[in-house]
Amino acid sequence: MERLPTVFISHGSPMHALDRGAAAHAWEQLGQALPPPKAVLVMSAHWETRQPMLTGAEKPETIHDFSGFPEALYRIQYPAPGDAGLAQRARKLLADAGFGATIDNTRGLDHGAWSPLLHMYPQANVPVVQLSVQPALDARHHYELGRALAPLAGEGVLLLGSGHMTHNLRDWMLNMHQPQPVAYAIEFQSWVGQRIKLHEHEALLDYRNQAPHALRAHPTDEHFLPLFFALGAAGQNAQPQRIYDGIDGGVLAMDAWVFGAG
Repeated sequence: MERLPTVFISHGSPMHALDRGAAAHAWEQLGQALPPPKAVLVMSAHWETRQPMLTGAEKPETIHDFSGFPEALYRIQYPAPGDAGLAQRARKLLADAGFGATIDNTRGLDHGAWSPLLHMYPQANVPVVQLSVQPALDARHHYELGRALAPLAGEGVLLLGSGHMTHNLRDWMLNMHQPQPVAYAIEFQSWVGQRIKLHEHEALLDYRNQAPHALRAHPTDEHFLPLFFALGAAGQNAQPQRIYDGIDGGVLAMDAWVFGAG
């Protein structure tokens, strides 16, 4: 079976589920361009745990993990089936790599998972398993999680990291009506993009020390960690392609990357 690419998406505000704007259009086109997957395994920044956890529910609920949005957003359902067999397969791969992962049979899909998938696979007919992030652990940990699960890409599973290229909500509140991107977001986005294109994964793993404005771009790590999962799953020699690079509200870089076979 041909190996599927791995993907990183900046999922943005939950409003992207209702908004048919440029980011949503890019996700829709991505879903159409990729070979049809047997299932999706998505790491979402909105499920934080101390150790890796996987969803195992047969029919995962749609979690509306936000407040203060229009009522129409809370009515959205994404009834994709789960895949208990995939969850077990992923748990074993992680265990073989030394990670003590567990399966949660009650957890549903949060908006980090269903918001982009709503556009990629609108019929909700592709099984989905979600993987948590561990914010107390570093970028390399998440890179190694991706490496451990990389065999799934050769088994018809789309490995997707859903986080954000930049994620400073305080700055976003201050700049949401700013017509032009703020300089630090552009500089951080550019640095990361160059490191990705040059396959400089070690520099990326040390982004806290090497990237410009790292602390301002990411006051906390959880929304950047899914990128390292996608990079690890793709491997050092994967061919990167940025399919979207818009910036919302002046500071939220919405980059989406596809990592194809090297």
